[in-house]
Amino acid sequence: MTDPKKHSLIEDAQGIAFGVILASFGLQILTFMGFVTGQTAGLALLISYATGWSFGAVFFVVNIPFYWLGYKRLGPTFVMKTFLSVALLSVLVSFMPSMIAFEFMAPIPAAILFGLVTGSALIALFRHGGSLGGIGILALYLQEKTGFRAGWTQLLFDAALFAIALTIRDVPTVFYSFIGALVVNLVIAINHRKDRYIAT
Repeated sequence: MTDPKKHSLIEDAQGIAFGVILASFGLQILTFMGFVTGQTAGLALLISYATGWSFGAVFFVVNIPFYWLGYKRLGPTFVMKTFLSVALLSVLVSFMPSMIAFEFMAPIPAAILFGLVTGSALIALFRHGGSLGGIGILALYLQEKTGFRAGWTQLLFDAALFAIALTIRDVPTVFYSFIGALVVNLVIAINHRKDRYIAT
């Protein structure tokens, strides 16, 4: 008999698809505004901005070292779902500009919208046993082992990344970007709690 507390394969598939599509939309907002962000996506964006390399390709590569930690600490199923999510996002962001375009967005509303959309995307992935790799893997591992909220771990990493961003982006852009990253992590920290969400 199926455990009602467990997600089915179809439920996991739609949850991961939902998360990846939302995350791709959030990145479309981010790149339109020229913002940066935290986590491995932020690292990939900084490399992409500095070199002109494709964000999707860089994002895929920078996540590779984290799969080992995910495999050792969170299991092969988690790594498989995360690898699939990262690969899908890396492909989808390449097509997103041809499907969705913006004419104008004010910086603060854009930062907040990015944060809400991306935070929701990450929660969907977390709740279906995946992530977008990198710091998300480390954050989930720490939450599982110590109870330290995943959102706070990501916020600390983001602070260091934004300090680096100041060397290649102007202060107002980094400030608006930080608002977006703060909203992402607050959404996760407030809404993603293992003791309140029992399905896995």
